[in-house]
Amino acid sequence: MLLVPTLSDIFDSIYRLTMKNHIFSAAFLVTSSLAAKPQLTVQVRDGKFDEFEGLEPSFTWETKGTSGEYELECGIDIAARPTTDLASLPKSIWGKAQREYKGWDLSGRAEVQADVPNQAKVELEGDNEEEDVNVKIFASAGKKMSVARVEATKGFESGDARVTVNPRYDVDHEDGDVILGWAKDKTEIELIADRDNQSIKISQQLDDDNRVAPMYASNGTVAVEWERQLGEDNSVLTKITPNECIEVEWHDHDWTANVEVPIEGTKVGGPAVTIKREVKF
Repeated sequence: MLLVPTLSDIFDSIYRLTMKNHIFSAAFLVTSSLAAKPQLTVQVRDGKFDEFEGLEPSFTWETKGTSGEYELECGIDIAARPTTDLASLPKSIWGKAQREYKGWDLSGRAEVQADVPNQAKVELEGDNEEEDVNVKIFASAGKKMSVARVEATKGFESGDARVTVNPRYDVDHEDGDVILGWAKDKTEIELIADRDNQSIKISQQLDDDNRVAPMYASNGTVAVEWERQLGEDNSVLTKITPNECIEVEWHDHDWTANVEVPIEGTKVGGPAVTIKREVKF
């Protein structure tokens, strides 16, 4: 029997931990021995490679611990640039609480941006592995909580294939869509449909190292995705969308590089580059 906690149960639990800052205060008191290594991120803006002003370095730090029946995590994103205004360095801070409740794995995550300190982005999630059900709520919280998006995913087996149904609803725009997934052996098919547009993506694993996935939408958009495994968990993912952009994501050990190049016909725009790596201390 599927035991579903009421929305009141979920919101009360998350409110007590998230809205009253228990996530942040408890997680930051975790001993330093539990802290993860910081990660350095360097971003190149607008394709400017030759000027320091084109770089946006930042440090990301996070840690985790427990408080009673809750698993806690928190993190902070800090700009790594010379300045005398130390208050301008923090870019965002986030906290997350997670616990088991009546067969559900419940979690709540809140993130506050430095430029909007009185408003928090909130993500609530409930996952029931036995029933293959997942529910997510995306909201914002300030003086009151406002739900922005809601989605749910239900999976089940159909013969030798796995099928998933994922309806999503955008409260702000009063619009929704549904994602249907089908997977068997080395083939995966994804259909996305809303009132105005439909798209299909067919992913085929060619061999152990190569996967291709053509995509087509009813509005005429066509794209092709190719993923190449390089060994030792290294990979390159390339996506080409004609008359829009070329996107490349390259994982190489501790490094992750993302490159996006806008294209229009034969014209190529300036690349946007993001480079990340975990700094060893």
